[in-house]
Amino acid sequence: MPRTRSLAWSELKIGFLALAAIVLAVFLVFLVGGQGGLFAREYHLKSRYTNVMGLKEGGLVRLGGVEVGQIERIEFAGAEIEVTMTLQQAMQDKVTTGSRAAIGSLSLLGEGVVDITASTSGEPLSEWSYIPTARQAPPLGDVAAGASEGLEELTTILRGVRQGEGTMGKLFTDEAVYRELSGLLETADRVVASVNRGRGTLGQLVNDPAAYKALRASLEDLQAATRRINAGQGSLGRLLHDDAFARSLTATTKNLDEVTARISRGEGTAGKLVTDDALYKRLAAVSQGLERLVARLEAGEGTAGRLLHDRQLYENMDGAVRELRGLLADIRSDPRKFLNVRVSIF
Repeated sequence: MPRTRSLAWSELKIGFLALAAIVLAVFLVFLVGGQGGLFAREYHLKSRYTNVMGLKEGGLVRLGGVEVGQIERIEFAGAEIEVTMTLQQAMQDKVTTGSRAAIGSLSLLGEGVVDITASTSGEPLSEWSYIPTARQAPPLGDVAAGASEGLEELTTILRGVRQGEGTMGKLFTDEAVYRELSGLLETADRVVASVNRGRGTLGQLVNDPAAYKALRASLEDLQAATRRINAGQGSLGRLLHDDAFARSLTATTKNLDEVTARISRGEGTAGKLVTDDALYKRLAAVSQGLERLVARLEAGEGTAGRLLHDRQLYENMDGAVRELRGLLADIRSDPRKFLNVRVSIF
């Protein structure tokens, strides 16, 4: 029977070194990939998205831009996608109900990551809690499509401008519009120059200290009048602040309302005039009679009409009046001449 060969010390040393290297390699792997070391304590959080935009298991989880964990699992939960994350428990007090989770990327076209905003307000999220999600940025394809549409619209607008469409197109292609705009600018320059030279009301206001002082004095007077009104001075001030004056005005208004109501009900002369058809017809008849009388006078009919239009009649009446005045004067001066009484006895 053959003897069992004993292991040499050199062979044992090689085995120990290989085992130590394996243990060291495993330790380094956990140290680099575990975000906190082999013996770091961890806890789990979840979030849900409608689109994870290429997020993968094993991806990074960042808190304020600092790597604090990794994505453990991605699976569908109904119409949404649930992402389970493993985070360092030392960061639990910085991930609260005020934090938000959003999907980002390491670079413009790099690997997807979950970015969490750090927050000190709110309560820390416990194990397996759902962290609220922030508004997701549109996918890069949507952004590119929107940019493409915008460029197409801009190209269409520029093409229309080159063809003279719209106000901008006419400004670039129509000489008449250009001349009108140039004239408008020249007019504006002249107006500004006139204002700077102190011409016109605006120019005087800008350059003349006296005009400025007058305007300032007017504003001060207006402020003084406003203060007087607020202090209850004057009629307007009393109207705003004096209760007795306000009551008197209210009473006057009520009386006016009562008079208006009486007129509307047909009471009194004014009310009958407004509401009584018979009175209105009589007044209309009187007015028509006056119109006919005036028409006859203007036509020279009757004594008054002839007096207005016949010069000879006017002169005769004027002469008779003068003779009557002379007769009355003679009677007053010598009444015996006209009052001669004779008495005869049979």
